[in-house]
Amino acid sequence: MTSQETAAAEIVCLVDDDAGVLTSVGRLLASDGFKVHLFREPREFLAHVEANAVGLVVLDIWMEQMTGLEVQAKLSRLSPGTRVIIMTGRKDPGAEETARQFGATAFFIKPFDADEFLAAVRRALPGVSGT
Repeated sequence: MTSQETAAAEIVCLVDDDAGVLTSVGRLLASDGFKVHLFREPREFLAHVEANAVGLVVLDIWMEQMTGLEVQAKLSRLSPGTRVIIMTGRKDPGAEETARQFGATAFFIKPFDADEFLAAVRRALPGVSGT
């Protein structure tokens, strides 16, 4: 693993156009010791991926600029090794199935159980051992 890949393994990118969700989920991740990069705009995140290794992204599905599923599809071409966790405020079995077909490692409906979410993040991040 290169030093850039090792650093990426320790960072969680969080993409959600809701500032309140970004803040609260970002704080939850940071409270468990994760380094977090926050993105309110999906295109900003995709630009980041083009220049940086990303080990894990937590994506909201329903965003104004583009959906999380669209981001996930673009990400699969840009960075196929990046792991994805999806979160959404709406129960949508079709969206969940699509996300899993694109390789999502977990799918959470907001509000979600913090311990289950953090456990999924630990499992998804390469090089981070679970507790």
